[in-house]
Amino acid sequence: MMTSKDISKGILRAVAILLGIALLGYFLYAVESVIVYIIIASVLTLIARPIIRFLKLKLKIPNTVAVIITMLLFVSLLAGLIGMFIPLIIEQGESLSLLQTDKLQQNLQNVLQQVTQYFKSKDINLLNELKNFDFSSSFQAIPNLLNSFVGVLGTLSVGLFSVLFISFFFMKDSDLLKNAVLTIIPEKSENKFSVSIEKINDLLSRYFIGLFLQISILFVLYTITLLICGISNAVVIAFLCALLNLIPYIGPMIGAVLMFFLSMTSNLGNDFQTVILPTTLYVMLGYLIAQLVDNFFSQPYIFSKTTKSHPLEIFLIIIIGGLLFGVVGMITAVPTYTAIKVILKEFLSENRIVKSLTKDL
Repeated sequence: MMTSKDISKGILRAVAILLGIALLGYFLYAVESVIVYIIIASVLTLIARPIIRFLKLKLKIPNTVAVIITMLLFVSLLAGLIGMFIPLIIEQGESLSLLQTDKLQQNLQNVLQQVTQYFKSKDINLLNELKNFDFSSSFQAIPNLLNSFVGVLGTLSVGLFSVLFISFFFMKDSDLLKNAVLTIIPEKSENKFSVSIEKINDLLSRYFIGLFLQISILFVLYTITLLICGISNAVVIAFLCALLNLIPYIGPMIGAVLMFFLSMTSNLGNDFQTVILPTTLYVMLGYLIAQLVDNFFSQPYIFSKTTKSHPLEIFLIIIIGGLLFGVVGMITAVPTYTAIKVILKEFLSENRIVKSLTKDL
């Protein structure tokens, strides 16, 4: 029979556990940015793994030199991407600058008048309420937005340096992250966890490379569509919309809205009925075709091959991840599910459900 002393100890132990959990939660919240840097660095390390292995095994380059070359490749790629966006930013900045607000307002009102006339000719009066829309007031917040952008740019610079610094050591010592995880694992389970981590690294490396291939296919299809339609800054717009596909299901919808808007603004000042409307419709048709290719060919084939999972599994896991954790859950659903499957196969290989889910691993 429990005594009052035992009950008191139990209560104190429970309070201590709850307090420890609360302190751990607060600590994780306080260092949230550092955790994000580590996660991004881990992803970059997984992507870089095949490149470093190729440089070391095929070209016989020392490990440190191979890591430096890979890091330079990543930095050059990032610099190239930033350079790609500069023309688009300058062009949009000139259009939205306060110095040209009158010109922009005039162009938008001209387009609005043409749109109104076009719909009137079709006996549709849906745009009547937009006639007196005050465009100039919509741009008053732009200076504040630019100031916020400068602050965000400073934060991103610190984050970029941190990610590159952490990535270098993760790439240089491939067992660094693995050893850190194993320090909190019981000794009797170390071997199984070690095998699991190696398999997870291999599968996730293939997954992220597959993701890169998927984005590349969309980028090519978008670029061809925009170039055929004569849209300015076609490469930049195509890359931005392709990159949004990293967010499953929601990303393509955002990309469609963005491509629609940028396609119209690139022809601002031209006739709506003969230039803007047909060009935008052709662009959206090309976008739809690219998405159909991605949904019915690229995604099922690439994801099923890289993660050893059925396309229906991938679909359901992404939906569940989105319902539980929103957009972040949708993005991280597939790699998280892959890691869980590997661990379950290693520790519960005799379970019928686990055996069925992991038969291809």
